[in-house]
Amino acid sequence: MPLDTSDSTNLTIQELIEQFSRGSLRQRRRLIKSIETRSNELLDLGPSLLDDFDREGDNWSVGWILQVCQKKEPSFLFEMLANKQKGWFLAPSKKGIDYQPLQKALLEQDYEEADRLTSKFLRELAGQEAVDRGYVYFSEVELMEEVDLTTIDRLWNAYSQGRFSFSVQGRILDSLNGKYEKLWPRIGWKTNGVWTRYPTSFTWSLEAPEGHMPLINQLRGVRLFDALLNHPALLSRRQTKT
Repeated sequence: MPLDTSDSTNLTIQELIEQFSRGSLRQRRRLIKSIETRSNELLDLGPSLLDDFDREGDNWSVGWILQVCQKKEPSFLFEMLANKQKGWFLAPSKKGIDYQPLQKALLEQDYEEADRLTSKFLRELAGQEAVDRGYVYFSEVELMEEVDLTTIDRLWNAYSQGRFSFSVQGRILDSLNGKYEKLWPRIGWKTNGVWTRYPTSFTWSLEAPEGHMPLINQLRGVRLFDALLNHPALLSRRQTKT
């Protein structure tokens, strides 16, 4: 039986959270504002607020709840995460990379900083030569650890209402039959045939088109982006909607 989100004002905060975490994509997006307007009730739940969520997943419902709490009362969130100093979502790395700065930037909706960090981490995953030159060759993508790419993708998805991540970009590309020339305007990287100017003309907020972030420099061609979206870690994720 489908969940009824027509009048969330009559729900208890626990019922609202349950519907927000279990509903369809459309149902959950209809409840985004309701979660935000009832932030005081979320805070009143204390540490038990997140008991039923999976730290190994990327449920953007809990990501939004975390962002609402962060905006309303940052000190409360710090106390709630006292034993999880690396961030609420687990962020494993086979390369020993600390993804806490990325998780913090995404939590605070500082998407421009999160994008810069993502580029930095991709260079580190590609190897020292990529770090030294300042960018990644498409041939280096295969060297990137699946665990790390999955972590980066999970964090972007979790803290963007499911709107931004490499796997989201991949799903949009699939819906366009793999035509990159149609993808660029769809995700806001090109307008009227002109590449969007970085960084000033990009939209660093949840108001951006779906798939707008993370960014990949297309001035060097499509091969890097294509290699990244087709990395086994991201290919498997783009085939599963969240």
